[in-house]
Amino acid sequence: MWPDRRILDLLGLELPILQAPMAGPVESEMVIAVSEAGGMGGLPCALMTPEKARTELGIIRQRTSRPINVNFFCHRQPEDDPAREAAWKKRLEPFYVELGLDPSAPTPRSARAPFDEEFCGIVEEFRPEVVSFHFGLPDAALLDRVKAAGAKVLASATTADEAAWLEQHGCDAIIAQGAEAGGHRGIFLTDDVANQPGTFALVPQVVDAVRLPVIAAGGIADARGIVAAFALGASAVQIGTAYLFCPEAKVAPPHRQALRAAKDDHTALTNVFTGRPARGIVNRIMREVGPISDIAPAFPLAGGALAPLRAASEPKGSGDFMSLWSGQAARLGREMPAGELTRALAAEALALFPKLAG
Repeated sequence: MWPDRRILDLLGLELPILQAPMAGPVESEMVIAVSEAGGMGGLPCALMTPEKARTELGIIRQRTSRPINVNFFCHRQPEDDPAREAAWKKRLEPFYVELGLDPSAPTPRSARAPFDEEFCGIVEEFRPEVVSFHFGLPDAALLDRVKAAGAKVLASATTADEAAWLEQHGCDAIIAQGAEAGGHRGIFLTDDVANQPGTFALVPQVVDAVRLPVIAAGGIADARGIVAAFALGASAVQIGTAYLFCPEAKVAPPHRQALRAAKDDHTALTNVFTGRPARGIVNRIMREVGPISDIAPAFPLAGGALAPLRAASEPKGSGDFMSLWSGQAARLGREMPAGELTRALAAEALALFPKLAG
């Protein structure tokens, strides 16, 4: 019934809908719900310790036998840059003073772990059907071990050149991440985000550039977006922001409130929260410091100095200093359980295909 079955057959899915593995909001509960509904749940490990990842995967394997995706970041840990970090702390000093915090207190370390030997061991232990990567791919030796464990490999591309690179280096399918997408850009062949293409322009060019099936991501939150993605040549979609409205999402109250109020022009790309460009709902720190700051330390170090500001303000209901990740289609979100949303999106898209055909 779907016009392109390549992803369904490759990954063993009933529905060509992948839940984006959003670090923080997504844990085992959502992964299970989406996979049980016939889509593919995605567990993000970027903010997890290996122990936490092992616990979450244990829960998932106990509660579903459906295919799952486990996602990792592939960044390289940056060298410490004391001068830049001091300048960043100095830029944030007025906010510290306003909140009654000591600017001279030690700066917490931002915890975003890249894929490594220990995480690879967890993949080998739990043998997820899919392993996906953001910011490129890991070293070849680690990637070979992932494949030997039986996993299909996906990775995000933000340009056709990145998609071709991923194909050449061993991916089984490409996630074409348009500029509309929420959260971190998967950009890895360049640091320039000023010329990033949107989903509508990116997907067909990636389809033309590679032989692999393509998964469209960015600004897709309803049946119209799914049908459009297939019309552009995609074999499936990856949906993120729409799942943040589900009760399974671990979203802080200020973030959930911002999502409910978001409109199409309420987000921007920013590097102030982590040091890498990511799309989120514009808040005070983005307006007053950024959204793009030249002095923000390299990923993921920028987040350390913001942690005390968030800790002091969030309990008071403020989202001024927290990352309110969101794509541009938040206004299309619906508050319903993740499994129900997955099935509804698929049914509505299938109903729309024949109408568009005449």
